[in-house]
Amino acid sequence: MPYRVTFVCTGNICRSPMAEWILRHHVAEEGLDVEVDSSGTGSWHVGDDADSRTVEALRRAGYRSAHVARQFEADWFDRYDLILALDRGHLRALRSMAPDEEARGRVRLLREFDPAAGADLDVPDPYYGDHADFDEVLAMVEAAMPGLLAEIRTGLKAA
Repeated sequence: MPYRVTFVCTGNICRSPMAEWILRHHVAEEGLDVEVDSSGTGSWHVGDDADSRTVEALRRAGYRSAHVARQFEADWFDRYDLILALDRGHLRALRSMAPDEEARGRVRLLREFDPAAGADLDVPDPYYGDHADFDEVLAMVEAAMPGLLAEIRTGLKAA
């Protein structure tokens, strides 16, 4: 059975699809049995493509992307081994939706996996910014990948 990871941000058009496609790239490179997707805490972008600046940042960095935004639903908790919030607001929203303590324990912040992040574990929302803001988010997501991949490998061994 594959290890299942989802990323959650606000509208599911900037940060979470970026993280999704970066992780998809890395697990494919390593041949890991991992399913990756993403969603948002809000519904206003459901059905939309990823923000064009997200797609451009991913392409500039050599990643693919294809995306249709969706909203995270409370009955999805048992689908995932790891639910990664992109900031503390998403973390609070997800944990408040969780049906029990076990489900709450599967919700973590992405930047927890970046040892250089220190206490600043939020990935800022680039939506009102420019291309540099999207590139900054991409760099933050990439910095968390080695630690996240180590966590996934551990999870795969335990399964």
